[in-house]
Amino acid sequence: MESSNLGFPRIGAQREWKKALENHWAGKLEENDLIAEMKQLRLESWRQQQEAGLSRIPVGDFTCYDHMLDMAVMFGLVPRRFGHGEGPVPLHTYFAMARGDGENAACEMTKWFNTNYHYIVPEWEKDTEPVLLENRPLEAYREAKKCLGIEGKPVLIGPYTFTKLSKGFPSEKLPTILEQLTPLYAQILIELECEGVQWVQLDEPALVLPHSQEEHEMVAAVYEKLNQAAPGIRIMLQTYFGSLEHYKRTLSFPVAGIGLDFQAGREENLKSLSQHGFPEEKVLGIGILDGRNIWRADLLQELEFLQDEWTQQAACSGWWIQPSCSLLHIPLSVKQETELPSVLKHSLSFAEEKLEEIVLLTHALVEGAEKFSEKLAASHSALEELAHSPWRTRKDVQEATDRITDQDTRRLAPYSERKTIQAQRLTLPLFPTTTIGSLPQSDEVRRNRRAWKQGKQSDESYREFIQQEIRKWIHVQEEIGLDVLVHGEFERTDMVEYFGEKLEGFVVTRQGWVQSYGSRCVKPPILFGDVVYRKPMTLKEVVYAQSLTSKPVKGMLTGPITILNWSFVREDLPRPQVARQIALALREEVKQLEESGISVIQMDEPALREGLPLKAKERDAYLEWAVAAFRLATAGAHPATQVHTHMCYSEFHDILDAIQELDADVISIETSRSHGDLIQAFEEVHYEREIGPGVYDIHSPRIPNREEMTRLMHRALRVLNPSQLWVNPDCGLKTRTREEAVSSLRNLVEAARQLRKEHAEIAQK
Repeated sequence: MESSNLGFPRIGAQREWKKALENHWAGKLEENDLIAEMKQLRLESWRQQQEAGLSRIPVGDFTCYDHMLDMAVMFGLVPRRFGHGEGPVPLHTYFAMARGDGENAACEMTKWFNTNYHYIVPEWEKDTEPVLLENRPLEAYREAKKCLGIEGKPVLIGPYTFTKLSKGFPSEKLPTILEQLTPLYAQILIELECEGVQWVQLDEPALVLPHSQEEHEMVAAVYEKLNQAAPGIRIMLQTYFGSLEHYKRTLSFPVAGIGLDFQAGREENLKSLSQHGFPEEKVLGIGILDGRNIWRADLLQELEFLQDEWTQQAACSGWWIQPSCSLLHIPLSVKQETELPSVLKHSLSFAEEKLEEIVLLTHALVEGAEKFSEKLAASHSALEELAHSPWRTRKDVQEATDRITDQDTRRLAPYSERKTIQAQRLTLPLFPTTTIGSLPQSDEVRRNRRAWKQGKQSDESYREFIQQEIRKWIHVQEEIGLDVLVHGEFERTDMVEYFGEKLEGFVVTRQGWVQSYGSRCVKPPILFGDVVYRKPMTLKEVVYAQSLTSKPVKGMLTGPITILNWSFVREDLPRPQVARQIALALREEVKQLEESGISVIQMDEPALREGLPLKAKERDAYLEWAVAAFRLATAGAHPATQVHTHMCYSEFHDILDAIQELDADVISIETSRSHGDLIQAFEEVHYEREIGPGVYDIHSPRIPNREEMTRLMHRALRVLNPSQLWVNPDCGLKTRTREEAVSSLRNLVEAARQLRKEHAEIAQK
């Protein structure tokens, strides 16, 4: 019986990781100094796990940007446009792949399974020949052992998952790609074996995705070859985010252990264990603590689960008690949250606390529960106290959700009628231009907001500052020539956190940061109680912006499913019920915006696709309640109000029917990093509403020219009518500088004007 971890947060207690990266990109931190700071953060994360008493500490999960990008550069998968020759990939090329550079677009970025973490997609180009340029897991193992005396467990993405999440080759070439990669993985394992490494963790979350028996046999063949190459090393085949597909066949893989997710995949994994057992000679990794949510585990309940009769089917060579997945997805420590209500704080468990729970459970199993009875009971008591608190027992909220009817989720007029009414009200040109919502947040904006939150700036002074920023950027947008404007969201730190601050039932932490992509960190609010609308949340800023211009200004809201999926959500209610509570609150905000004269309202749902279950059989039910929640939030809008929504960095091909069902008038989507690939989906599905396929990547500092944007729009025009198309960036501009945003938007408006000219000429002919 051992305690194990699968991965740990990278960003540091005060986001030192983020600050070091951004200082380096800004030219304020030399490369050698960046490398030194990264090493210190890496050592500190190992030290924390060592001091927690873990038996198996992961090494190699730390990265300077993204773990999939690390794998790609380790194998020399650098697109030709970045001009890399031979040898290890230099740091500037590594960052160029992630962020783009002056001449070259960044590699595509998309969601890591159904999480809010984004990874850089490895690109396979024609005649790509992967080579092992460096053995990063070996370097991490040596460093941990030399500096801290840790006998680490090297972690790397397994060959099947790495291949499945890559792009640039047709599906029928999957066996060929796996065949090319297998010798490289074998070489990594051989070198680790020679170093004396005991265990290696190969992450294969793609094994929980639906796939054919034939494909599974390909994976089995890969692991046979890896075992033959390095028979002395013990592989922990680690799965997470759901139940293992083809469970019985996987048991015969020549690996020393198999890690299963007993949170997201508990029911199906238990069923498979009951039917097929578990090999006596293998170690079972029991992912019992939720690595994606921040609630304390009921350790008495989990101990009972671990001593239940199912364990008779797992009388194997050993157990590893561990989280369900990497702790990358949750904040570092509850200790820093000094302002939370004690009832709530006692119910929380971040990464450091999860380690303590893992070690405590392991000791209780080995030494007996009686020895730890007080600590075990404390977790149960804390959760019980929260469950019976007034925050979770509001009858008015529960009665309001019970009164919802199907009529509440239907607009007052069909889209065909709304389109005509809205066109008459808005009088927009062909190929209307807009942005997605947020505008650049300068150091001055962040400084003023921080001073206001700390009580060092008065409400009146802060309001005047925000209005000053709004005035400045309304003028900029008008001068550039945009058609539908935004107020810029200068008052908001994050699109979900902001609403968590305004709605009852949420609380926002002080240091509960998690990595979203690259150096971008978010602070998900904690949805711990019943959701109640208190007062208008966005009205003052948007109405003020609208008073400054005759052009329409969008009211900017975050949708119920994104608020749900990007928060840490209570577990005592079904998620559809929680989504309805949020939707009712947003419905009231839509009403307030309409009554104040706002003609365009955008309700963003970038996390709709992210929340899609990985198992196909569970998807229809999710989409049904998720779409219903969005419609509940927006259906009260008058037919003359144009409702927009936005989605980014996901694959939408398989949910286009659900997107139609949202009944939004306009949708904007990301297509820039995927170079318009998404547009192919519209060749197969008839889409009648208006759509803005993002024409440039806002996550890169690179400024695209007019011709690039026009090319993307021409691609869209092959499958969509001119009257359907909007021209916009692929996401909000908060992270960009003023110069980057203004230059890019000027080019965007020029692209739209070019398109209007082309189609005017076509009309004349």
